[in-house]
Amino acid sequence: MTELILSRLQFAVTTSYHFLFVPLTLGLGVLVAMMETWYVRTGNETYKKMTKFWGKLFLINFAMGVVTGLVQEFQFGMNWSEYSRFVGDIFGAPLAIEALVAFFLESTFLGIWVFGWDKLPKKVHVMSIWLVAISSNLSALWILIANSFMQEPVGYILRNGRAEMTDFWALITNTHIFYQFPHTVLSGFVTGAFFVMGISAYHLLRKHSLDVFQRSFHIAVIFGLISVFGVAGVGHLQGMYLAETQPMKMAAAEAHWETENPAGLILFASINQQEQKNSLELKIPSMLSFLSYNRFTGEVKGIHELQTAAVDQYGPGNYVPPVTSLFWSFRIMLTVGMWLILIALLGLYFYKSNRLDKKAWFLKLVLWTIPVPYIANTAGWYMTEVGRQPWIVYGLQKVEAGVSTSVSVLSMLIAFSGFLLIYGVLAVAEIYLMIKVVKKGPEVDSTDETSHRDIKGASLWT
Repeated sequence: MTELILSRLQFAVTTSYHFLFVPLTLGLGVLVAMMETWYVRTGNETYKKMTKFWGKLFLINFAMGVVTGLVQEFQFGMNWSEYSRFVGDIFGAPLAIEALVAFFLESTFLGIWVFGWDKLPKKVHVMSIWLVAISSNLSALWILIANSFMQEPVGYILRNGRAEMTDFWALITNTHIFYQFPHTVLSGFVTGAFFVMGISAYHLLRKHSLDVFQRSFHIAVIFGLISVFGVAGVGHLQGMYLAETQPMKMAAAEAHWETENPAGLILFASINQQEQKNSLELKIPSMLSFLSYNRFTGEVKGIHELQTAAVDQYGPGNYVPPVTSLFWSFRIMLTVGMWLILIALLGLYFYKSNRLDKKAWFLKLVLWTIPVPYIANTAGWYMTEVGRQPWIVYGLQKVEAGVSTSVSVLSMLIAFSGFLLIYGVLAVAEIYLMIKVVKKGPEVDSTDETSHRDIKGASLWT
C-alpha cells in the first residue's frame, strides 16, 4: 500500500458513503414539500399524516448526510494538501458559499419546520419545508460548481505554481454545470421517488394505512416517471458534451479503441486493457456516433488516437483511465434507467386501473427496487470521477501530484481503518432507525378524521 492508494481508497469510501444520503435528501425533501402543499390546499388530514411520516425519514437521512458530509471538508487538508495548495483559491470559494448560505439556510428552516407544527400559520410552515428543499438543491449546485472546475477548469490563471481565480462569473457559469447539475438533481428525484414507492409498497402489502400509502405511491410514481425520463434526456445531452470536452472519458466508457466514422456502440464485450483490445463484441452499428452527435454519422476518436494526442500535449505518460470498470459502470447506469422506467410505467398503469393492491408480486418487486437507484448513482459518480483519471484537475494537475507528502502510510492506514469502523457503526444506526420508523408507520391521531376522505383532496389524485 502506498500513500497514493490509501489516500484514494479513503476518499472513495468516505465520498461514496456520503453520497448515499445526498440523492435521497434532494428528492425526498421535494416530495415532502409537495405533500404538505396538498395538505395546506385541501385541508385533508391524510396529507398531513403523509408529510409527518415521510418527514421523519427525511430527517434521519438528512442527519446522516450532515455527519458524513462534514468529513469531506477535512479530506482535502488531510490526504490531499498538495491539491488544496494548488487549487484552494478557486475550489474553496464555492464550498465556503455552500456552507455559509445554502447549508445554514437549509438547517435553519428545517428546525423551523420540525418545531413549528401547529405553532406557525400553515402557509408559513409549508414555506419552511420548501425552503429546505430548495436549499438542499442549492447546496448541491455549489458543490457541483467546485467539482465542475475539476472537470473543466475555467476563470483561472497559473501563477507561482498555483491556480488562482481571475473570473468568479466564469466559475459559476461553467458550461459543465448546466449538464452535471440537472443530471444529479434529477437522479436525486428518482431516488426519492422510488424510496417512497418501495416503502409504500411494503405497507400496501401489509394492508396498513391504505389511505396514506396509496396516495404516497401515486405522487411518487408520477414524480419518479417524469424524473427518470428527465435523467435519460439530460444524460444524453451530457454524453454529447463530454464527447467534445472529455473525449477520453467517453471513449473509455465505450471501450472504443480505434477511431471510427460512423462509430458503433458496444453493448457487451470482453475487454483486455493490457493488450488494449476487445473480444466477443456485440455492437450496434452507428449508435455511438448518434450518442455523440445526435446523428448516425460522425467520427468518434478512439483511445489509441486520444492517448497519442495527450502525450503530444502533456508529455509522456498513460492518459487512459480504467476501461473495464468504466465500461461496465456506464452499462449499469443504462440498465438501471431502463428498469426504473419499466417499474414506473407499470406502477402508474396498475394504480390507474385500480389493481395495484391486487398485484402482490409487483409490490414486492417495487420494494426490492429501493436500492437500485443508489447503485446507479454510485456508478455514475464513479464514471464521473474515475473517468477523469489520471487528472485530479483536468489538464492541470495529476492525481499523484495532489496527495499529501508529509503523511505516512501508517497514519493513513490507521485513519482509513477508523473511518471504516465508524461508518460501519453509522450504517447500522441508520438502517435500524429507518426500519423502526418504516415498520411503525404513520402516527395515529385520534383527532384525525382520516376515514372520511376530503372530496376535494381525493379529486386531485383519483
